[in-house]
Amino acid sequence: MLVGAMAVAAASTSAAAQAPESDDPIVVATHNWSSQVVMSHIVGRLFEEKGYQVRYTPLDSQAVYPAIGNGDVTVQVEVWEGAFGPAFEQAVQAGGVVDAGDHDAVTREEWWYPAYVAEICPGLPDWQALNACAEKFATPETAPQGRFLAGPVDWLKHDQERVEALGMDFQIVNAGSAAALWAELDSAARRNAPIVLFNWTPNFVEAVHEGTFVEFPEYAEGCKSDPAWGQNPEKTYDCGNPADGYLKKAAWSGMEEKWPGAYEALTRISFTNPQIAEMAALVDVEGLDPEEAAEAWLEENEEIWRPWID
Repeated sequence: MLVGAMAVAAASTSAAAQAPESDDPIVVATHNWSSQVVMSHIVGRLFEEKGYQVRYTPLDSQAVYPAIGNGDVTVQVEVWEGAFGPAFEQAVQAGGVVDAGDHDAVTREEWWYPAYVAEICPGLPDWQALNACAEKFATPETAPQGRFLAGPVDWLKHDQERVEALGMDFQIVNAGSAAALWAELDSAARRNAPIVLFNWTPNFVEAVHEGTFVEFPEYAEGCKSDPAWGQNPEKTYDCGNPADGYLKKAAWSGMEEKWPGAYEALTRISFTNPQIAEMAALVDVEGLDPEEAAEAWLEENEEIWRPWID
C-alpha cells in the first residue's frame, strides 16, 4: 500500500491510472546484499505506480540469468560487472536476456582492508606487500597461510583462481552473507586485528570504516580468458577486478513487448554511487527492513524518480 508522498503522487498523476498492457505480474529478482534488495523494491514500487502488478522472488545471483532467459523472472536491477559480468554477458549472447541499460554508478569489487592494517603490513596497498605479510592474516583454520574473507560462494569472484595464478599464500574462506562480512569487519576493527576481505563500492561501508582496496595487476579482458595474458603464462585471473566496472539492469527479452511502459521506465532508471550507498545504509546502519528502506527512499526523492515513470 502506498503511503506518504507516494500516495499523494498516485492520486495526482495520470501515470498511476495507466492501464497495464498485461495483468500478469512483473517478477523482480532479489539477491543477498542490501542495496540490491532495496533497489528491487524501489523499482517494483515504480512499476506499481504505473499500474503494473509486481512479484518479488529471492534467487541465487548466478541462477537468475537462466531464469530471466526463460521468462520465469523479468528483471534484475543490479548486475555488477566484476561478480556477474561473465554470466550476464553469456546470457545476453545466448538470447532471452537483454541489457536494459547502465546505472550512472561506477563500481569496484576487490580485496579490501581497513586503514589501520596499513601499519600492520607495510607496503600496502600493493598485492605483493600483502602476500609478504600473509602469515599476519592467518587464523586457526588457515595457519600458516593468511585468510581472505570472500563473499558468498554464488558471487563467483574467482578469488581461488587469482590466488593460484599469482602464487599467493592465502586461503579463501567464503562468508555466508554480506551481513557476515560486516560482522567480521566490525569485530576485527574493534580489536585492531588484521583482516583482508571482499568489499565493493558503492556501499555503506565507506562511510563507516576508512579503508583501501588492494592493488593487483591491472585488469584487462584477456586476464579472464587467455592464459598467455599477464605474468603467469599458464593461468587466467592473474589480475585485479575492473576498477571502473559497470552496473547494469537485466531484463527478459519479452518484457518490452508484454509490458512496454514498464520496460521504458526501466531503461530510464539510473542510480548513482551515493544513492546506492544510501540504500544499503538504510538497512545495514539504520536497521530498516528492505521494504521500509525503499519506502523511505521514495518519499525523500520524488524529484529523482518521478521523471523516470512519467
